[in-house]
Amino acid sequence: MLYDIQTSSPVPIYRQIVEQVQRLIASGQLPPGTDLPSVRAVALHFAINPMTVSKAYSMLETAGNIVRKRGVGMTVANQQNVSSTEDKLDLLRPSLQAAAQVAAQLGISRTEAQALFLACLQNTHVDAYQDEKRESHE
Repeated sequence: MLYDIQTSSPVPIYRQIVEQVQRLIASGQLPPGTDLPSVRAVALHFAINPMTVSKAYSMLETAGNIVRKRGVGMTVANQQNVSSTEDKLDLLRPSLQAAAQVAAQLGISRTEAQALFLACLQNTHVDAYQDEKRESHE
C-alpha cells in the first residue's frame, strides 16, 4: 500500500495521509497523472473509516495536489514547479519537531538523538538502494 498509517500515532489518520501524499509528490515518487488508491481500498486495507480517507483526499484536492477524474478517481495534479529543497525541508520539519519533543520527554540527549537519526537515515537509504537494486535484476 502507498501509505504507512500508524493508528496508534497521536497524528490524526487523515493528516498522516495528507502529509505522506504531499511528501511523495514533492520527492517525485508520485509524478503527475499517477492514480491514488481508492478511498474504499485504503479504508479496507487499514480498517479505518472511509470518511477519514475522503477527508484527506478532499484536503489534498483543495490544496491543488490531486484532482478528481470522473470514473477514474483521484490522480496527482499536473504541477508546473518542482518542489525546492526549502519546500521539502518545510514538509520534513513537523516530523522532526515531533521527534525532538519525544526525545526531550524521554530525556534523550541531543547527541544520542542525532546519532539515532543519522542511523535511521542510513538504514532508510540502504533499504531504498537495495529495493531499487532488486527491482532492476527482476
